[in-house]
Amino acid sequence: MSAGHQPRILLIDDNQQNRYVLSRILQRANLTVEQCASGHAGLEAVLRAPDLVILDVKLPDVSGYEVCRKIKSDPATSGIPVLQISAAFTSNESKVQALEGGADGYLTHPIEPAVLLATVRSLLRLKQAETSSRLLAEEWQCTFNALAESVVLLDLENKVVRSNYAFEQLCEAAGCDGAERIIGQDAAAIFQQVLGRTDFLDHGQPARFSGEAQHRARWFHITVDSVEREGERVGSVVVLADITERKLAERSLQNAEKLAATGRLAQSIAHEINNPLEALTNLIFLSQYVSKEPTVSEYLRQASMELERVARITKQILSFHRDTKEPVAVDANDLVENVVSLYRPKMASRNIRLQWEKRELPEIAGFPGELRQVIANLLANALDASPDGGTITVRARRAMHGGADGVAFTIHDCGPGIPREIRHRIVEPFFTTKELKGTGLGLWLAKNIVTKHNGSLRYRTSQTPGRSGTSFRVFLPAVTDESREGLAAARSPESHAVPENSN
Repeated sequence: MSAGHQPRILLIDDNQQNRYVLSRILQRANLTVEQCASGHAGLEAVLRAPDLVILDVKLPDVSGYEVCRKIKSDPATSGIPVLQISAAFTSNESKVQALEGGADGYLTHPIEPAVLLATVRSLLRLKQAETSSRLLAEEWQCTFNALAESVVLLDLENKVVRSNYAFEQLCEAAGCDGAERIIGQDAAAIFQQVLGRTDFLDHGQPARFSGEAQHRARWFHITVDSVEREGERVGSVVVLADITERKLAERSLQNAEKLAATGRLAQSIAHEINNPLEALTNLIFLSQYVSKEPTVSEYLRQASMELERVARITKQILSFHRDTKEPVAVDANDLVENVVSLYRPKMASRNIRLQWEKRELPEIAGFPGELRQVIANLLANALDASPDGGTITVRARRAMHGGADGVAFTIHDCGPGIPREIRHRIVEPFFTTKELKGTGLGLWLAKNIVTKHNGSLRYRTSQTPGRSGTSFRVFLPAVTDESREGLAAARSPESHAVPENSN
């Protein structure tokens, strides 16, 4: 009870003289008293939440024991202290019956005023302590539930004693049986389903356990601390922090660094090859006019053609790994052609036919290197899915999406199609069906790049025999009149765009 609060007592007694005497004693002690002469009237009055109920055992309509039982069995009134009194039932058996029925105290007439007031004040203090304890528990539970980390308290047998809202949501997302009633369950079974490991539960040491676990597409940092009471271990507390976003960022950074290193190496090799290629081309050109032997001339002609092909490949490698700091206007046909040219030899080695035809298309705005990466990832997936001797179809057409004009790129393979049970996961980071051959980041990166360019990525797939295959469709908005000025500024010498290296 707060300071200045005047406690309110509900007195239920059918004897008017007893009510008068007890009320006078209580009122002199600065207590407010409400009187009732029957059990039913008292049950109605107790709903107004008095601070204490003084209840006579013998009532005209219902037993005081029954009234007490009903007060204590109702969650709305169970916290109200009940002091039972009686002039007729004075035996120890009656007192035991009252206390076992839920009463918090028992006095018999004649009642000394000092004993009555001491008992009433004791029960009021008890109620105040219980109320404060309940409020503290509610505040603690609210704080506990507000934590973003999943927290669970275990006993020595690794049974769940308490958990917060985040842990309950985690269990529900993992499909745990009985996630709504976690308390008392075996933590090993829960963690096996949530994390895929339970070894940290056998830690059993006073020192903190700290580790990481990956389960499906999520990463968690696990912390386990012992809970001790009077120097003796009584359980443990497990904290799970979802670090998936951090792991994704780290993996993306590593992947980007690898791609950048590969690009720099490819540019360096292509640059170094270009110089001797030019000399060889010139020498072969001169040799064709010097030699009079038809066979030698034919060999030189074929060598010249192969050198031209190598030179073309090196130029494509150089252009593939260049990018700008600002978005520029990109030719959609060139974007596809640059990627397709790099994959033609692999397609030829597997006798895969490529259907690709240039069309008149609007320019699209973006970062060329990133957009080439999107097309390359989708084309590589199509190549992996296609059987030897199959066909891959690449189309680029003018399209509208969300009221915006742009270009729709479609890459279709005639592979077996994507199994239904994994279709909802193919864009998840780290999810791959290629085992050690794949990183599981290709489609995830492609989707993020397309989203960054205000585009969309969709797919259709079928496993129907004779008509199986998968089509990925990427829409990228075209350069608008408003963005054309910005793109022109990005190309100007005063802009911050990085010019393409002529080497």
